[in-house]
Amino acid sequence: MATVRTSLDTAASADEAWAVIRDIGAVHTRLAPGFVTDTKLEPGARVVTFINGMVIREPIVTIDDEARRLVWTAEGGYATHYNASLQVSARADGGATVVWVADFLPDDVKPQLTRALEAGTRAMKQSLDKLVK
Repeated sequence: MATVRTSLDTAASADEAWAVIRDIGAVHTRLAPGFVTDTKLEPGARVVTFINGMVIREPIVTIDDEARRLVWTAEGGYATHYNASLQVSARADGGATVVWVADFLPDDVKPQLTRALEAGTRAMKQSLDKLVK
């Protein structure tokens, strides 16, 4: 199983960043606009439309407020198996670090998923940085 890990540092506080990430129905407006163009909620899942037109159903595994961690899987797209998490950690300077880890099969889709996670991480950083006045 292959893994892609990206991270970003933002001046937004961990609480501010987590509030945006845990709002699972607003990926296209709050977390990653420009990377995600639409998000629709279903019972236990969200359906996400990406900038390239790909539509993926993402069952939500957990929203852990104490750990500031969101975990989901994906149905559709490049991978036959996909499990991912976003986790927010506070930094000593008052900002936050967000780590996105995705585990998937088959291994040979790693180049496509690496590009996607990197683009998504850039979009998230832009949105989270805008939270700081």
